[in-house]
Amino acid sequence: MSWYDAKPWLASYDEERAAASEFTPTTPLAAFRRTVARAPESTALAYFDGRITYYELDELSDAFARHLTASGFGRGDRLALVLQNIPQFVIALLGAWKAGGIVVPVNPMYRAGELSHVLTDAGVKAIVCSQQAWHGYIGALVPDSSVTVAVTTSELDLQTRDDERVLGKVRREATPGAADLLEVLRSTPGDPPPDPELGLDDVALISYTSGTSGKPKGATNTHGNLGTNAVILAGAGRVAPGATVFALAPLFHITGMVCEVAYAIEIAGTLALAYRFEAGVVLGALLEHKPAYMVGPSTAYMALMAHPDVTSEHFASFDALYSGGAALPPAVVNAFRDRFGQYIHNGYGLTETTAGCVVVPSGVEAPVDPASGTLSIGLPVPGVIVRILADDGTELPFGEAGEIAVEGPMVVPGYWNRPDATAEALPGGRLLTGDVGFMDDHGWVYVVDRKKDMINASGFKVWPREVEDVLYTHPAVREAAVVGVPDEYRGETVKAYVSVAPGATPDPDELVAYCRERLAAYKYPRSVEVLTELPKTTSGKILRRELRARG
Repeated sequence: MSWYDAKPWLASYDEERAAASEFTPTTPLAAFRRTVARAPESTALAYFDGRITYYELDELSDAFARHLTASGFGRGDRLALVLQNIPQFVIALLGAWKAGGIVVPVNPMYRAGELSHVLTDAGVKAIVCSQQAWHGYIGALVPDSSVTVAVTTSELDLQTRDDERVLGKVRREATPGAADLLEVLRSTPGDPPPDPELGLDDVALISYTSGTSGKPKGATNTHGNLGTNAVILAGAGRVAPGATVFALAPLFHITGMVCEVAYAIEIAGTLALAYRFEAGVVLGALLEHKPAYMVGPSTAYMALMAHPDVTSEHFASFDALYSGGAALPPAVVNAFRDRFGQYIHNGYGLTETTAGCVVVPSGVEAPVDPASGTLSIGLPVPGVIVRILADDGTELPFGEAGEIAVEGPMVVPGYWNRPDATAEALPGGRLLTGDVGFMDDHGWVYVVDRKKDMINASGFKVWPREVEDVLYTHPAVREAAVVGVPDEYRGETVKAYVSVAPGATPDPDELVAYCRERLAAYKYPRSVEVLTELPKTTSGKILRRELRARG
């Protein structure tokens, strides 16, 4: 037996976490039905001044499932969900599962080309999006796609506050070619839809993540993957049943899907939503809803700390605060605790691990590596084995850096229709994360670098080639290379280097604007530097590492 199979981190577990090691896997839909049965009148969703009970959420999602079924959507069909943090997201998610479908959560910041790839790759049959997105570009994409069922909704629905800070530009609009979600829910009465009897191994989500080709590939998160992590969270956390979870992370992200939606359902709690992140709106929501649990990127905590109105009262209700998706500097943790009396717990996970697989336990402070000053990302969660591997795949002893590999019941079985990518990243079911790190002799894990060239901007992953491909479509660009450079706020930000076509004199700001129009907001380069020539190997390959060193 190897050193890692001995699970040295178990000695660092407290009594609650050790107990959480013994769990029975479940599906999120089964958990939802149990919660509806035991707490039907409890508030499931809070959206500004709107409230939806578990009983109402069950009825609404049943109605949506009936609409999908009547429209020819059935077991295994895919539904794309392109929404911000609004109640309709959860209604459509549960309804799609009740109809036996697979949900494809999509970042609402995607542009037409990015969404078109997802629709085609997943063979999406149904889509739910906002009215504005339908008019912006989605309505024009649908006729040339596999989508046969289109539903839109307004972010103004299911609340009456209409907070100008985030909803001021939202207008209700008719969407020819797509049904309105509220009208659908009102017009499809009937018996509950037949139970699709989804099992642990059935695919719940196709969650798109960037691959080495630059084109996103879909990780197949199963119902068992989601249910397992929700049960572990509930068992190992210090949050009481029925507590409020605030959705700081976007629901379309795997963190939001598991650590917010599935977790709130598992504890029969209230999921508080605020459309999208705006520091003042979030602070107001924290006072209003008094949540006990929240998870989000370190940049969100930095923004909350910087708000002129923030006080310790905003965080007084919390039993646990977590950060994930981007590096969490120890200085931020210390400053937050000093100002507000709350410790931010670190966490680590990937789309392929269905959110967290290494987490700092509630009530415990993570160690800082004395040599590098790096804050530990935590201990492997119950059921997980983390190994540190050399380039040849052999296991490294504690203290030595290598690639982080993860095994456990939350690791996805593979990528959608990508056996090649599955074989490369998930050999034998073990996930090779591409992140470099080490483990100490107590089982604490540290991330020190990334093996790949992926850029991590505020928790969002950007593959350089995707940005470069856009730059190459500009007539003035001859060569392009994109790298990540340090950024105090975002952790890392995108920078592009280009050489120009003969006779061309592009303005760098023009190139930034060009990319901004064609890429999601987190992907476009914040700066472009023009060079006479880009550094290359003798074989003509552009040397990104030299450009990264320029900063």
